Amino acid sequence: MKHEELRQIADLLGKRNRLDGEIAARIGRPMTSGHLGEWIAAEIFDVELEQSASAAAWDGHFRSGPLQGRSVNVKWYLRREGILDLTSPLMPHEYLVMTGPAGAAATSHGGTRPWRIDSVYLFDAIGLRDNLLVRGGKVGTASSVRAELWAQAEIYPQPVNPRLRVDEHQVEALKLFAPAM
Repeated sequence: MKHEELRQIADLLGKRNRLDGEIAARIGRPMTSGHLGEWIAAEIFDVELEQSASAAAWDGHFRSGPLQGRSVNVKWYLRREGILDLTSPLMPHEYLVMTGPAGAAATSHGGTRPWRIDSVYLFDAIGLRDNLLVRGGKVGTASSVRAELWAQAEIYPQPVNPRLRVDEHQVEALKLFAPAM
């Protein structure tokens, strides 16, 4: 048994637990990528979150802008691997997906998943579902989404999707979570 390594890991986890507690106190929910991603999206994209974190299909509704009133399911993937967890049979109007760096789904051995936002995507949920079904894809957990659809849905840093334009204040806020250059 590597007792010294176990002790070091236990010490690091203690530090992480303290940090997670500080973040949880600020966002009002446990510190997970899902809860934190929802909070970040609510702050940057003016989303009113549902009272219950276990609400079916969507996390909240846009309060303003061109998507005002539309329901949204927020995702934060620490790596963009081309997959998206879709709800079924209930669906939101939109999926707002924040991701870390792009990369193929592969072994996690020796890798890291830093907490950062490299890109943001907006998918029309029904359109995405229909596209997947027409092509014989599955709709549900770990649905494989073609690279071309990710490219069309991008709203940050490349403003490709015209359905939601990210303004300069939102860009500055997203940059706070960007990788160090």
